[in-house]
Amino acid sequence: MLHIPQAASWWSVSRRAHDLCPEAFHEGRPQNLIDGKWGHPGSPTRFASPNDGTELYTLPMIDLATASIAVRAAQKEQGPWGMLPFDERRLRVTATLDDLEKNRELLALTLAWEIGKPMRLALSDVDRCIEGVRWYLDEAEVMSAGRTPLGLISNIASWNYPMSVLMHAVLVQVLVGNAAIAKTPTDGGAYTLTLAFALARRNGLPVSLVSGSGGRLSEALVRHESIECLAFVGGKASGRDIATSLVDRGKRHMLEMEGLNAWGIWDYTDWPALMKILKKGFEYGKQRCTAYPRIVIERRLFPRFLEHYLPMLASLKFGHPLAVENDGDAYPDLDFGPLINAKKVEELLALTSSAISGGAVALHEGRIDSGRFIEGQDQSSYFAPVALLGVPRGNPLYHAEAFGPIDSLVPVTTKDELVAEMNVSNGSLVASIASDDDNVAKRLASQVRGFKVGVNKIRSRGDREEAFGGIGESWRGSFVGGKYLVLSVTVADKDERMFGNFDDYTQLPPVR
Repeated sequence: MLHIPQAASWWSVSRRAHDLCPEAFHEGRPQNLIDGKWGHPGSPTRFASPNDGTELYTLPMIDLATASIAVRAAQKEQGPWGMLPFDERRLRVTATLDDLEKNRELLALTLAWEIGKPMRLALSDVDRCIEGVRWYLDEAEVMSAGRTPLGLISNIASWNYPMSVLMHAVLVQVLVGNAAIAKTPTDGGAYTLTLAFALARRNGLPVSLVSGSGGRLSEALVRHESIECLAFVGGKASGRDIATSLVDRGKRHMLEMEGLNAWGIWDYTDWPALMKILKKGFEYGKQRCTAYPRIVIERRLFPRFLEHYLPMLASLKFGHPLAVENDGDAYPDLDFGPLINAKKVEELLALTSSAISGGAVALHEGRIDSGRFIEGQDQSSYFAPVALLGVPRGNPLYHAEAFGPIDSLVPVTTKDELVAEMNVSNGSLVASIASDDDNVAKRLASQVRGFKVGVNKIRSRGDREEAFGGIGESWRGSFVGGKYLVLSVTVADKDERMFGNFDDYTQLPPVR
């Protein structure tokens, strides 16, 4: 019978976290890190795991006045830190990475409980953070030569990649001499970040961590005069308002927002290879900004595509990420666990129903009862894979990402149609073309409005030297990744222009 082994129970995991960093928790509850000290319980808000509804902890939600105090205190730390030699900062960041690596399994377990990541993917999130920042230990000194730290960097990121996106960015920011403050995502990841920030603080890094409503704290974390730059990951609506506010104040910003990433398939035959890529694309239930929810395909290839695609969908495995048959068994190798919460499931059910009512055809509707669950567990945050054909243009799934395991299939007759259907959101983070003809693929790729466009391969956020950004409404501000992550938070002269997606000058060309 499936069960959670004692070592992976939340009681055991939270006990280990408390024993590792007792200063960061009060009676098992994470605290805020303000002015170098843990405390400020704020207004406690209950948080439950999407895995099975287990109540994990309460979030210490602070008010605007407390957040403003945190920002001012964080800004005061930057001056002394920025004057330290690079070698000293590198030693302290290295020590932090060593501590994270020693506790990678614990950090992954907290991710599995908080945001429902299968352990393989949770470990990958932790490892990408550690390995990515280690690359900067060797490269950032040259990248930042002749430049000075920008000041206090504010970080507001979504819940899906707390370590490989948010923590990674924070560690690079402080490595090159900045102080950093971050807001914990209210939908998950706060416990993991509390652990990571506690280890960073022990090694003397100028980092602060606060919890609270984004709308309530934005005046401090976005608009406060002490904030020199904002790194943001979130939706278009919030991003547009934030971008306007920051541009008006002349503040640097890196705002990663949503775009409809698409595959285009033309004159193609290697279906087994493509299915491996498409299956990998369902990892974590497509709950990431670089997922590909739209597949545009040459009409004559559609029958052959379905012969391979539908069995691939049927092979996807989902369920409780920590449930095993016997103690000592490896954690299940799932493609995804739950979605982030039951509210998201209700949203996707409504979108799917609306699309079908409007004329879409469900080529595949997975069944929740095919998932891998503990008997009697809460399943309200789980959603089985769906593939839709002919989503009507008025439906949000036609032009926006679902942020869940839903694919929209679009057969087309001409290459011009293919490009047009891939570009319906007028800009994306990534896109890919699948074709046996390299010349055709490259020609089509040159017309796709994606920042990274792959040919017969998937594109992702990337690590180490790889740049990352977006075209159109999918991004605002400086690009990041590789040297651009360092350049975006350092300054050579007051009037320098950053590479990025801005309203007032031309952005970098897409990365092919």
